[in-house]
This record gives sequence, structure tokens and C-alpha cells, in this order.
Amino acid sequence: MELLIQQVVAGIATGAIYACVALAVVMIYTAIGHLNFAQGEMAMFSTFIAWQLITWGVPYWVAFALTVAISFVGGVVIERLIFHPLANAPILSHVVLFIALLTILTSTAGFIWDFSIKTFPSPFGSAPLFGSSLISAHQAGMMGITLVLLIALFFFFRFTRVGLAMRAAADNPVSARLVGVRVSWMIALGWGMAAAIGAVAGMLVAPVVFLEPNMMLGILVYGFAGAVLGGLTSPGGAVLGGFLVGIIENLAGTFIPVIGGELKLTIALCIIVLVLVLKPGGLFGRATVQRV
Repeated sequence: MELLIQQVVAGIATGAIYACVALAVVMIYTAIGHLNFAQGEMAMFSTFIAWQLITWGVPYWVAFALTVAISFVGGVVIERLIFHPLANAPILSHVVLFIALLTILTSTAGFIWDFSIKTFPSPFGSAPLFGSSLISAHQAGMMGITLVLLIALFFFFRFTRVGLAMRAAADNPVSARLVGVRVSWMIALGWGMAAAIGAVAGMLVAPVVFLEPNMMLGILVYGFAGAVLGGLTSPGGAVLGGFLVGIIENLAGTFIPVIGGELKLTIALCIIVLVLVLKPGGLFGRATVQRV
């Protein structure tokens, strides 16, 4: 029973990271209707920026805040310069752009910081929390920061004018334009927020998986699984899906011998396939209806 509780708690902790990535994926999907295959690499590049600032002697939390701000601006710039001019382009054009962006960010990070593995500091330490073997201080910190982030986003989208405008632009852009909402800039803000959320996820997971240009490839797959499971049109569902994926991954890797630690990523891929086959809209997503 103690092992079961330990794995559930660890799954919630890693699920917090998957929830952040899933939320970032859903924010861009609701804005432009496509999955951002470069979301992980954007988070990775932001994490390298934070590492560089810390290496230069900037205090951790100052580097954390600066990285989030830089990532937000970077996300807005990417949308304005690259994706906004091709807003009405075919889907394949967007897919090619995402793959190009993925490759550019990975290569640039490798060129600037090389491909060697680096350690990333944790502000919480790795010791057990309160002497308990159930959860470490860093895992508790990951859950705490994720919870604060999700609460802040909830209040932002529910009670602020900009948040309500972003929701209106995502749900019905035509009607939003008629009431004066600048839809294109709401999409750009969505990109910026997705990049900032991804940066938070990257900085929280880097002490666990270590820092290198390919660190987010597996994390992005788990994030995709969480987004698909919860629903690509439901931010709240994507967050819950991320936590569920984290718990399922840990329990399957521990209690199903054939899976172990080597086939954990297969769990995420199986979840994506099963959900798309059985319930394409996800647990909380809206069914897509098209007039023919």
C-alpha cells in the first residue's frame, strides 16, 4: 500500500509538468486549430535561457521571472512574424512551419550551449519532504507552483477583460470581431502565454531529466497524451488529463512488469490512440460539428 501511495503521489508530481505542457498545447490549439509540435523545444530553449542567467549569477527566482517574461515576448514574436502572415494557409503549411521551428530551436540551442548534459538547480532541493519517503521537496515544489499557476490562469480567464476577450476569440472569432475584440492580437497573447507556461514546465522538469536540447521530446508526448485525453478544446480537461497520464504512467511502470521503466512512453502513445479511436473529443472536449 505504501508503494501504491508513493507512486500515485509521484505520478501527481510528474503529472503537474504534463498538465502545464498539455495546457500550453491546448491554448495554441484553441487559437489556431493546430497542434504546436515545437512546444517542447520552445520550453527547452527557455530553460536554457534560465540556466544561462543562473550561470551568470542571477538569483534563481529572478532568473525564473525573467525567463517567463522573455518566453512570453518570444511566443508573441513567433506568432506575429511567422504564423500570423500564414493564418489562412493550408494545414500542411502550418505543420511544416512547426517542424521547421522545432528543428531551428533544437539546432540553435545545441550550437549555443552544445549538446552535453547539464545539471539544472532546484530551488527546493531533492531531500524528502518533512523526512517522508513519499514525496521529495522538489516534487512538492512542482505541484505547488503548478497549482498556483493554474489558479492564476483560472482567475485571469474568468474575471479579467483580456481573459474574457481571449476566450471569446477562441470560441467564436467572427462574433468576437463584431463586438470589437482584436482577435489576431488575442491569438498572439495566447501564443505568448503558452510559451510562458511551457517555460515554467521546462524549468521545473529540468532538475529531474537534466538539461540538454532533446530533454522535452518525451515530455511533449506525455503532454499531447494529456491534452488528447482531457480534450483539445478544454483547458481544464487538458490539465486533468495531464495529471491522469502522470498517475497512469507511474502505476503501469511499477505494477506491470512487462512495461517497467523502458516502455513508459508507450503508455502515452497508447492513450493517444485509444482516445482518438473511442472518444476523439476527449473526456471533456466539445464534439466538432461541421456544416456540409
